[in-house]
Amino acid sequence: MKIRRIIGYTALAAVVAAAVLCGRAWLSPAGTEPQPPVAGTPADLAAAVAHGEYLAKAADCVACHTAQGGTPYAGGRPFKLPFGTLYATNLTPDKDTGIGNWSDDAFVQAVRAGIGSHGNLYPAMPYTSYTQLSRDDVLAIKQYLLSLPAVHQAPPANELSFPYNQRVGMGVWNVLFFHEQRFATDPAKSVEWNRGAYLATALGHCGECHTPRNAGFAMKSRDYLSGAEIEGWKAYNTTSDQSYGIGAWSDQQVAQYLSQGHAPGRSSAAGPMADVVEHSLQYLTPGDIAALVTYLRSVAPATGAQTSAAATINLDPSAARASNAVLPGAVAANPALERGQRLFAGDCVGCHQWNGAGRQSDYASLVGSHAVNDPSGAALVQVLLNGTSLTVNGRLQQMPGFAGAYSDSDIAALANFVLSHFGSKEGTVTAEQVGKLRAAQ
Repeated sequence: MKIRRIIGYTALAAVVAAAVLCGRAWLSPAGTEPQPPVAGTPADLAAAVAHGEYLAKAADCVACHTAQGGTPYAGGRPFKLPFGTLYATNLTPDKDTGIGNWSDDAFVQAVRAGIGSHGNLYPAMPYTSYTQLSRDDVLAIKQYLLSLPAVHQAPPANELSFPYNQRVGMGVWNVLFFHEQRFATDPAKSVEWNRGAYLATALGHCGECHTPRNAGFAMKSRDYLSGAEIEGWKAYNTTSDQSYGIGAWSDQQVAQYLSQGHAPGRSSAAGPMADVVEHSLQYLTPGDIAALVTYLRSVAPATGAQTSAAATINLDPSAARASNAVLPGAVAANPALERGQRLFAGDCVGCHQWNGAGRQSDYASLVGSHAVNDPSGAALVQVLLNGTSLTVNGRLQQMPGFAGAYSDSDIAALANFVLSHFGSKEGTVTAEQVGKLRAAQ
């Protein structure tokens, strides 16, 4: 009986393996690889290394492959996901722990097909978007990476529970959820739109953070760019929806947010989005930023999980409007809000002001921000606990975190006051929610 079970399991494994191989062969692109109309880099950057550096910045490689306080591209950054913790790999030219011994084909296969030296990669590496990249662009990125100093540093071992620690399972996942394909231009669209689409969907992989995922951790294509939660942060709706997305933003506001991390009267980038602006978007040319704006304008409006008026952006909250820079317009009647107001008066008003206009820096403005208009307070609590920073054009914008100064109930009270005063929202932040986010750091 035992032998029969072993034979049965072996046969089943063989069938699954065959199905995976057949599925990958069926899904793999065939024929001549199409070349995108643009390579994601200005024409005046002809040198291969400079070309690759621009592409690497557009793809935001350094943000994921650099540990906090570590050497750029040397890996080791942890990603805490629902199924465990993954660590980014070393992309420097080190021959033992980096990509120094990788062939061109091996590098292209890892980036576009999600198959590395140890087997299938996990989709935390956005090969599901990078699959659209041209081979020339991938190899240009490799050439730039090989020009960097080699760093001998192996990442920590991934911390995954069974069955997620079995890479063979990713072969099945790829058959179910991954379609390997190259970017194809849309002849009905302008050159600028096609350039923006390539930058957003392939290089910038915007959908990987801003699109919600299903139970299998695959992106829900029907809810493309409608907003999602990643590592405890909110990646907000970037569709053309007028109420929940960026449809009501001006082109200048969208462009300024992408390139500088702040749009007057709207939002300032924080957390992972601040990383994207700091390491990637600020280096794109004005033409490429304009192309991104053109593409994002064309994305069909979607509400995703945000379907109530409570999730819309209030650009004229009554409490902030009734206030001035140094005095609040009214004393909070709700005891919970009164406590939050006292905390705000003690540590926050000096930079943000009672009217939310911000002092000394536009980045400190609060009115119109997604974070203060989301009743769940997800992004707001993250900023209150951990702070946030952004360096653009050599200028540092920074807010300190208060995890060491405030209790969970303090953070909850402060968050709910901020939501009420600057967003006219009834916040739902609890001390338990804050405690979970604090423990997850």
